[in-house]
Amino acid sequence: MTAFEMWSRLGSVMAGLMFVWAMFKDYFPPQLRSHVEAYARKAVDQVHPYVQIKFAEFAGERLERCETFTAIQNYLSGSASAKAKRLKAESVKDSKSLVLSMDENEEVVDEFEGVKLWWSSKPVLSQKPTFSLFSSAEDRRFYTLTFHWSHRELITGSYIEHVLEKGKAVAADNRQRKLFTNNPSSNWGHYKGTKWSHVLFKHPSTFDTLAMEPSKKKEIVNDLLRFQRAKEYYERIGKAWKRGYLLYGPPGTGKSTMIAAMANFLNYDVYDLELTTVKDNTELRKLLIDTSEKSIIVIEDIDCSLDLTGQRKTKKQEKEDDEEKADPVKKMMKGEEESKESKVTLSGLLNFIDGLWSACGGERIIVFTTNFVEKLDPALIRRGRMDKHIKMSYCCFESFKVLARNYLGVESHPLFARVRLLLKETEMTPADVADNLMPKLDDEDEDACLEGLVEALEKAKEDARKKSEEEAKAAAAEAEATAARAMAEEEAQQASSVEKQENGGRGCAKEVKENGVL
Repeated sequence: MTAFEMWSRLGSVMAGLMFVWAMFKDYFPPQLRSHVEAYARKAVDQVHPYVQIKFAEFAGERLERCETFTAIQNYLSGSASAKAKRLKAESVKDSKSLVLSMDENEEVVDEFEGVKLWWSSKPVLSQKPTFSLFSSAEDRRFYTLTFHWSHRELITGSYIEHVLEKGKAVAADNRQRKLFTNNPSSNWGHYKGTKWSHVLFKHPSTFDTLAMEPSKKKEIVNDLLRFQRAKEYYERIGKAWKRGYLLYGPPGTGKSTMIAAMANFLNYDVYDLELTTVKDNTELRKLLIDTSEKSIIVIEDIDCSLDLTGQRKTKKQEKEDDEEKADPVKKMMKGEEESKESKVTLSGLLNFIDGLWSACGGERIIVFTTNFVEKLDPALIRRGRMDKHIKMSYCCFESFKVLARNYLGVESHPLFARVRLLLKETEMTPADVADNLMPKLDDEDEDACLEGLVEALEKAKEDARKKSEEEAKAAAAEAEATAARAMAEEEAQQASSVEKQENGGRGCAKEVKENGVL
């Protein structure tokens, strides 16, 4: 048989098979056709050693985009961009860059623990014209994973879990970080009403630009890294994966800048919680549940947010409460005023930090800031709730060098020695130092800025000296006044004692005289 005859016969066989297939699809009843296809598939599976798993793009009753599909897409973006010949660029929600994925009917090869497997992307198009606000169940994409049946346990267990974890990590690295603030509960029920509003978080602060002692900065960075990598550790010891930081110190020492640096370092979202807009403890719990993982929950100036100082009522307040109980009208008027205020209690906030509800989600950091740490209730800031206390102090020379590099671009200068000496002798916040280093005019150079800082430090030193002298004088005057009052009281007591003695003597003389007359 010649090659021409062989190809002719093969063409005839193929044409016959195509004719039979067309007749089968067009004229066989659907019920019978489905049975034939099922048995044919079983027959092929007996000799086909490969297993396939499909991952649909949409799932659920409303056919929302499946998180598993998105994670696989992110995982394959690296392999697809390196190996696939036909790519598709997509803009994924909350991603700061385009995601490259395989185009339709494209295939890439992956390897896991020495096992070779194949990923392919295939669309399934609907044959029926339909109108719907949601994606059609018959018009969607699938990722198909193909592997040898002997590796079923490895792939369905470790490999798929590995893919999902890596995909979520890629999404976290590529996502646009956000700064959230809580909305009043009166807006939650509105159309598209949410508990949190957000903007893109674009604060430029980093630990490299943060004015702080290098040793303290390194300690904080290491603590954050340990927390970020400690998921298994927290599971092993039975604690929620969270950590509390208390930042305290005078105004202008960089507490808010520290929070921004932490968020940029960890690549976390920031939730700025305004307690005064939260009506009660129930709303506080709802806000906590609605926060995401990999986030920092911040309550700034917590000593000013609510009455969380732990102080008892004064006698005046107790007297006012007694008067309100006796006067129903006054009680009603105060009740109307209090209905507008927050009823979040210290107990509710403590449960928010480390109660049962704090375990809803993981990888969260809770940060409190305050200017007066001594005013806070000890139960609120104890270890276990606020795990790390960080004192944000006045500017030291090491902090000044960071600010000089940031604002002036200088590493050394003849005036540095004078600045070092003045910073040891006086207190100035990093914010004030930065304000003096910032050029006010276009022609101001580093010499002029540093000279201005030296003048400001010398003025602050002189003001502190005068204030100290005035306080000393006031203390001396107060001591003299106290001594004078004490002396006057002593003289008054002596005069009173003498008067009593004289009155007693006159009484005795009168009694003797009266007895003599008798």
